[in-house]
Amino acid sequence: MRSPDFQILLNGFMLWGEMREPIVLDFSTEDVLPEWFVGLLTRPDIKKRAYNATFERLCFSAALGIELPADQWEDTMLQALYCGYPTSLEAAGKAIGLEENKQKLTTGKALIKYFCSPCKPSKANNGRTRNLPEHAPDKWQMFKEYNKQDVVTEMEIAKRLSAMPIPAFVQKQWETDQRINARGVHADMELVSGAIDIAAQEAVRLKSEAVSISGLQNPASVRQLTDWLRLNTDEEVTTLRKADVAELKEKSIPSDAKRLLEIRQELGKTSTKKYDAVQACICPDGRIRGMLQFYGANRTGRWAGRFVQVQNLPRTYIDMLDFARDLVKQRSGDALRVIYGSIYDTLSQLIRTLFTATPGNVLIDADFSAIEARVISWLAGEEWRLDVFQTHGKIYEASAAQMFGVPIERIKKGNPEYALRAKGKVAELALGYQGGANALITMEALKMGLNEDELPDIVTRWRASNPHIQSLWWAFNNAAIDVIEQGGFRQVGPCIIAREWDQNTQRSYMTIQLPTGRKLYYVDPQIGTNRWGQKSIQYLGINDKNNAHKWGYVETYGGKLVENTVQAIARDCLADAIERLEAAGFPIVFHIHDEVVIDIKPTTQTPEQMLDRVIEIMSQPIPWAPGLPLGADGWTGQYFKKD
Repeated sequence: MRSPDFQILLNGFMLWGEMREPIVLDFSTEDVLPEWFVGLLTRPDIKKRAYNATFERLCFSAALGIELPADQWEDTMLQALYCGYPTSLEAAGKAIGLEENKQKLTTGKALIKYFCSPCKPSKANNGRTRNLPEHAPDKWQMFKEYNKQDVVTEMEIAKRLSAMPIPAFVQKQWETDQRINARGVHADMELVSGAIDIAAQEAVRLKSEAVSISGLQNPASVRQLTDWLRLNTDEEVTTLRKADVAELKEKSIPSDAKRLLEIRQELGKTSTKKYDAVQACICPDGRIRGMLQFYGANRTGRWAGRFVQVQNLPRTYIDMLDFARDLVKQRSGDALRVIYGSIYDTLSQLIRTLFTATPGNVLIDADFSAIEARVISWLAGEEWRLDVFQTHGKIYEASAAQMFGVPIERIKKGNPEYALRAKGKVAELALGYQGGANALITMEALKMGLNEDELPDIVTRWRASNPHIQSLWWAFNNAAIDVIEQGGFRQVGPCIIAREWDQNTQRSYMTIQLPTGRKLYYVDPQIGTNRWGQKSIQYLGINDKNNAHKWGYVETYGGKLVENTVQAIARDCLADAIERLEAAGFPIVFHIHDEVVIDIKPTTQTPEQMLDRVIEIMSQPIPWAPGLPLGADGWTGQYFKKD
């Protein structure tokens, strides 16, 4: 969102190979960029490089009142992500091996807060709401030095990663992503404001009911509520985490205690906060921009969500969506509750529908069908699966037929064998990457009515039905161990696993080269011992164990390497489709994993005809993946939903 308070304060830069130290331009007393600097920014023969270059490009574009072309920019953050390093400048620099100056870092953050954020008015600062350079000249000088040091850090990262360049086609995808993010998606702000008002009213109502039931001064307090529950349920309640509340609700406890727990669950739902996120980032023209982070998942290169986080939107199950949306716009909370039940759950399901077509346009939504299942079948050469995708495409039914030795024709509604489809489905969703019974549980096998005792049999049957996929896990595992221990490279299907040494970073990398030529990087690989006493593959990455999110050694294995590779290839299929769709005149406003959303004005063709063309483009064979059967499906409408 372009704020009226936007202003460039400082800009540090260097001319690559021509300057010994950065120049810092101080704009605190200037309203315009120097003419000579504008000349550098706008010359097409000069490449502009920055860490998170999107920020600099958009800032300078706003200051100049023109759009600086993305194809004249390169992003060092993208290169760090491509090479397997963390996102932030601080974390990437530290991981690459630059000396860390914690004092400088702490001071820098404090200076950014001091000069770039509003300040609270007080008597001491004469009631001002913003700190200017004249209010603290010494701090301003320190801020300029901090800016200069950032340039040095960015330059050093770029130099150290220069021998591991981003492929030209990935750079082109980044440029397309810039265009899609700048285009943005239209939002139904009448729905958003109605949802925020209804959610606030419901919170007041539920809190009042909780006070009435319990007599507590603050039923939202964990300590007060746990004390009350212990006294009124004869249960030893110590925490109120999400899982604990769900478990306690299933026990034989008094109805008033159960209702209090239900209220806590309702008030604890955070998905409706996406409405607040929309309100915070909506642009004056009613569009949301910048929702996609290119290469947000390093190694696989998949996009990540920003702001509204479209990558994890709640599903839509309720009927009469138009009617529900109208009730929200009318702020009819009572009617919404009577007809649909839980207010929060209903608002959560309507989040998708706030993304709408531009007035006069239509949304076209299309997604790849079972893309990961298709890619792993192609990668492993599992012929029976490829036959399924080249014909009827019913992988859940076909998998169940293979696992249990029944004709696929019998697995249809009305037949006893149809119950096997659930086993085939959960097996397909959970077991492709060397998962076991726990993976089935994570994929909610028990909620599908399956018994925990039958899960090991499902695992055994699925693996026996997919011997080539099993072999693929071990081929990746053994090839990785071989190259880490002995160097060189190993070919696994259309992929090449290798160990490479980089002189600039003084580190080795295990790489997996995809059929596109893009590489997945694993920093400083080594062999350890796993909990079963066998060889373990380890590398430096973001360790999410116990939600630590710290740079450190991560353990992996064949199935996980296959997962990385499959998801990376699926990502490249989507990226290729995006390029083809854009070239064909279908403007994408956002996309989610394997799904694209297009906002277009119907002209000579009907929406259905345009959808057919989109599906045709997405299903086209890919030159770098001969034999990979792609398919897509979709819908058209005025607002986004899960069809």
